[in-house]
Amino acid sequence: MHQQTTAHKAIIVGAGIAGIASAIRLRMQGFDVEVFEQNSYPGGKLSHFKLGEFQFDAGPSLFTQPQLIEELFDLAGEPIDDYFQYHRMPISCNYFYEDGTVVNGFADQKAFAQELYEKLQEPIENTNRFLAQSANIYNHIGRFFLNNSLHKKTTLFKKGVWAAIKQTSLKYLFKSMHQLHEQAFASAKTVQLFNRYATYNGSNPYKAPSMLTMIPHLEHNEGSFYPKGGMISITNALYELALRKGVVFQFDAKVDRIITNENKAQGIVVKGNTIFANCIVSNMDVYFTYKHLLKNETLSAKVLKQERSSSAYIFYWGVNGVHPQLSLHNILFTKDYRAEFDHLFNKENVYTDPTVYINITAKCEPGLQAPNAKENWFVMVNAPANKGQNWEEEGMRIRKAVIAKLNRILEIDLEPLIEEEQVLSPETIESKTASYMGSLYGTSSNSKMAAFMRHPNFSNQIKGLYFVGGSVHPGGGIPLCLNSAKIMADIVQTDY
Repeated sequence: MHQQTTAHKAIIVGAGIAGIASAIRLRMQGFDVEVFEQNSYPGGKLSHFKLGEFQFDAGPSLFTQPQLIEELFDLAGEPIDDYFQYHRMPISCNYFYEDGTVVNGFADQKAFAQELYEKLQEPIENTNRFLAQSANIYNHIGRFFLNNSLHKKTTLFKKGVWAAIKQTSLKYLFKSMHQLHEQAFASAKTVQLFNRYATYNGSNPYKAPSMLTMIPHLEHNEGSFYPKGGMISITNALYELALRKGVVFQFDAKVDRIITNENKAQGIVVKGNTIFANCIVSNMDVYFTYKHLLKNETLSAKVLKQERSSSAYIFYWGVNGVHPQLSLHNILFTKDYRAEFDHLFNKENVYTDPTVYINITAKCEPGLQAPNAKENWFVMVNAPANKGQNWEEEGMRIRKAVIAKLNRILEIDLEPLIEEEQVLSPETIESKTASYMGSLYGTSSNSKMAAFMRHPNFSNQIKGLYFVGGSVHPGGGIPLCLNSAKIMADIVQTDY
């Protein structure tokens, strides 16, 4: 058996976006860093593939808060323009309703408020007031709690904590998102539009606390962006930056076990080799970390007590023709949103009339992301976590419902236009990305204490073991995964 050791070595388990960001941060602290990834490529969910002549980002499709990427380049002392370019989108999303109403989600707040007034008869002052409140919650509460550990006593003494607590009104804890939206808006369509932001962390707007109404601030106040080359360019840029700084990556290298002794992490076993390190960071789902890497049934069972987030059923379609009614991001709403979420979290299946999301990167880079006069459609519906459903049978039903909905609302005949097709189900999401039950965001935020119940970024039982990624604090999605890396690195810097 080969053994390797070093005095100041950090091992990262998993090359997801949080794992790569963690590698960069720990490398800049002076650690020798080695990343072990079971797949043959970096990025985890933020990966890419080609289908015929069509390019597809496999996972996350929305890019907000580019400053989090810039921060890593600043930390590493490298010019970001050499690795990564992006631009702000004038429209965040197009919204389609069954009655033919189409709302353009303008990035400019004034234009968006005017659009909601003209299309939905929503008073302009309602939209302006709500987005101002969303900014206030984010800037005073979100910014603090999303950038600091909720599980360290030292957080209580950090600058900004009392300002954050002062802004934490009881309504943000005890009212659901839907209840706050109903009070804030006059139009049921506007309520539905803002309810959808619960899905950004795989939650139910009829249960999730209204604290999550900070999420629209990211799109409608800060803006959404398109990275040149698609979302995979985020992975590529950070991977190249990590390599430049001396991080070592091992692909097709599934970690079998984390070695502990006297409640201290000491290394890993991979392909029969024992590799020692005094700092182990798991970017693997925390459930699988405990169950498979630590063989700890007690702690893995504890993770199961929390409700899992929703998953997704995704169709990757190479589509003939250009469809001008669609933009980069598009939402085609169900008539009955409450019923859809009831099916997701209670009946554990996909509703018969699901809300459909379509992402088309060819809108921003025609001829590059898809052949000329053709488009790459990433078509997603919210799905329940994988509990052994027959996804092949479910998939056939979902596909039929999705195509019927797109034909109806967009007034097209889609089936003959589909030239390439691939699907991703909660079951395959689980197997490809080691996300327990295929949950995209780890645990849901369907309770008022969900944020405090997320697993911390460090182990209370095992010294030298840390956690990053969507299954731990502060949650899933690219910005929060990058935040998790920062929180972890700050803790490591104190510990070492």
